[in-house]
Amino acid sequence: MRKPFIAGNWKMNMTHLEAIKFLQDLGYSYENKTGCEVAVCPPPTALRSVKVILEDDDMDIRLGAQNMHFEKSGAYTGEVSPDMLKALGVEYIIIGHSERRQYFAETNEIVNKKVRAAFENDLKPIMCIGESLEIRESGKAVEFVLDQLINCLEGISGKDIMRLTIAYEPIWAIGTGRTATSEDANDMCSAIRKKLVSLYSEEIANIARIQYGGSVKPSNISELMGMSDIDGALVGGASLKVDDFIALINY
Repeated sequence: MRKPFIAGNWKMNMTHLEAIKFLQDLGYSYENKTGCEVAVCPPPTALRSVKVILEDDDMDIRLGAQNMHFEKSGAYTGEVSPDMLKALGVEYIIIGHSERRQYFAETNEIVNKKVRAAFENDLKPIMCIGESLEIRESGKAVEFVLDQLINCLEGISGKDIMRLTIAYEPIWAIGTGRTATSEDANDMCSAIRKKLVSLYSEEIANIARIQYGGSVKPSNISELMGMSDIDGALVGGASLKVDDFIALINY
């Protein structure tokens, strides 16, 4: 049985002081009624502060980061290494988010290097794949997403896949207010799981968690989580509001 996983991607929002206040406010009313796994992924400047609050308040929430370089160290100005994240107590790392692909030219090859580096450094990647509106309307969405999956998982072992979370995020539904229907989202997640069967095994495919990410909010989370192959959500805007985030956790 796959444990549901709700992860909040704060993107470039919240100073470390704002992050502290958010978690303090969250702690007053936080109650995980569904028993799902929960993570927050703040910007790098807030990682340490968030870790301290989570530990001090004994909140059962995991810490994630939004990006990392695939090298351990070197002349990579502005980048953060896996070792640096591990030292801060980071457990999860978002890799290949559509915004990283769009604005920072991350390719499937780069995503693959980062996923490998995450596993090598005992970090758990949340690997994002998804199609644009143009590709969706061309009728080639499934083919495109599965090609991303294959290339991003090049050389990744089945043992590591069991520690991987795949986030299907239709790019056309991120921050636009548009949402794929629960059936559309589940169809793609099902196609991803079937491809994992052919790439690895049915056992591994049944263990792998697949999140949906695309304008997830309290009004649609229950329907999405009711689908057979959606195991959680990678949430953007709704993870920045205490009441909304709790509502998502208690879908």
